[in-house]
Amino acid sequence: MRMEDMSARVFLELLAREASAVEFEGPILAARAGGADAATLAELEEAKLAALKVRALLRRRAKREAELSALFDTAGDLAGLRDLDAVLEAIVHRARQLLGTDAAYMTLHDPERGDTWMRVTDGSVSAKFRALRLAMGAGLGGLVAQTATPYATADYFADERFRHKFHIDDAVTEEGLVAILGVPLKLGARVIGVLFAANRSVRPFTQDEVVLLGSLAAHAAVAIDNARLLQETRNALEELSEANRQVNAHSEAVERAALAHDRMTGLVLRGGGVEDVAAVVTEVLGGSLVVLDDVGRPITGDAGGLAAGMPAGEDGPAEARQGPEATAAVIAEAARSSRALGRTVKKGNLLVASVDVGAEPLCTLVLRADGQVADTDQRILERAALVTALLLLFRRTVAEAEGRVRGELLDDLISRPALDGLVQRARRVGVELEADHVVVVVRHGGRRERAAFWASSQATLSHGLAALRGDEVVLLLPGDRPGHLAKRVAAELSASLGHPATAGASGPVRGPAEVAAAHREAQRCADALLALGRAGEGASTTELGFVGLLVGDGRDIEAFLGSALGPVIGYDARRGTALVRTLTAYFGTGGSLSRTAEALHIHVNTVTQRLDRIAQLLGADWQDPERALEIQLALRLHRLSH
Repeated sequence: MRMEDMSARVFLELLAREASAVEFEGPILAARAGGADAATLAELEEAKLAALKVRALLRRRAKREAELSALFDTAGDLAGLRDLDAVLEAIVHRARQLLGTDAAYMTLHDPERGDTWMRVTDGSVSAKFRALRLAMGAGLGGLVAQTATPYATADYFADERFRHKFHIDDAVTEEGLVAILGVPLKLGARVIGVLFAANRSVRPFTQDEVVLLGSLAAHAAVAIDNARLLQETRNALEELSEANRQVNAHSEAVERAALAHDRMTGLVLRGGGVEDVAAVVTEVLGGSLVVLDDVGRPITGDAGGLAAGMPAGEDGPAEARQGPEATAAVIAEAARSSRALGRTVKKGNLLVASVDVGAEPLCTLVLRADGQVADTDQRILERAALVTALLLLFRRTVAEAEGRVRGELLDDLISRPALDGLVQRARRVGVELEADHVVVVVRHGGRRERAAFWASSQATLSHGLAALRGDEVVLLLPGDRPGHLAKRVAAELSASLGHPATAGASGPVRGPAEVAAAHREAQRCADALLALGRAGEGASTTELGFVGLLVGDGRDIEAFLGSALGPVIGYDARRGTALVRTLTAYFGTGGSLSRTAEALHIHVNTVTQRLDRIAQLLGADWQDPERALEIQLALRLHRLSH
């Protein structure tokens, strides 16, 4: 076999087993050791060089094949629409592998701050480096981002082409990087970031490596743009879905509102009441509804359950924190806001819609919702409030018309009691004059119209009469307890007016003939309350003690004696004791126990025991100045009348 064939076969075998470059020196060294001549050695050297060229070509092709495979895989990742983070991490990892560098990383542009930030790293060991931000034009990466041109350096710190910044160089030093290659990520003419490959030792980067990294950067830019487009598409779909949901919800709300409107209109036409309107609202919107009148009193619904819907705070559940007064105050404030704004106001789980006529509140609807109530559904509550207001206005109109009839009748009973037909007129409005009635006179403090409306409503509900006469409101109400009725009227009217109303009462009376006298006595009783500084209270002449005796029309001495001294007189009558005589002596001696004992010829201890018994009968306050004065007056009247 010729020497040329032998050398070719040897080097082909080395190529076949992908031997290292050093091993290609072996055949030449062996031939030289075997004493080969110069011609043979020259042929072997020539064959070696040819084999090394083939080896280099094969390695370049293998590398190119790997690069193409990586690019193909990256394109596959993009086509598969994988997660953007996973795609970018794969690109950076492949860049590090293909270029054989110690690290690879990617920065993206931050349009808000005007710099670039570290998006993905592979092979990084420094937290400071991973948190690094590069200003435009600063460092190698900043220069790449600013110029949209690849830059490479075999020794970053010795390269004066870059504007070195301390915080950048410090992070690069901590990471240990020396050689750096950076290529721009571009979308059209716009740079969105930089892809880097870096080594921890000095090394140059070839043009092929720059091109390869640029190809990977192009894929990364496409991935980022695809992700942006995909996200925009998703956002658009979500917005479209949300818009469709809102349209459907609005359509359903319109249908509910139309249904509720039709039902409420039908209720009004059929003569339905506030309770029927409330039932429609709760059926359509759910929850529980309370309808309040102009002063916040419930017309229908359970006001006690409203506290549970109050907004919760730091101190725990609303039920444990809110009392009835606090709840009423919050609802009243929400009602004022609702009237001012002309729409529903929300407080916790409570929805409040209030309606006024002029500056006067008419009604308030409070819905305690089971869940979220849409804005469109709140219009149903507002419409229900308007319908309720119309019903109440209609009731008020009817009540005012009936009130005029009742007022004229009461005027006639007071000013013309002998007029024929009074009893029959009273029966036509549901009042039986032959039964017990109480006359109540109210001083309203100038709130004429409101006081008159309230009195008319109360009279209608109670099957009584009411009239506005000058600066007073007069009521004729069924009953035989004038003091009780006076107190109730004063309290309720004061609450309605927001101003003290003072009520004097007289009675009971029967028949038309007794009303005028009772009216005069009730007037004097109301005047006496005001004179005594008891504005806003209610009382009868009997309850005013000796003042009532003075202002009373009948001068009912027995009633006064019974009120002031009755228990003591009765005790003496039953037991045969001398408590009245003891009281007389006690007051006659100026409250001296010893002198009382001398006057009665008894022991001081006996006086003390009798006074203790008197305290049990009259109450512990019997020696208070006002009470003592009434008792002394009663003792004198008792002595004169017995």
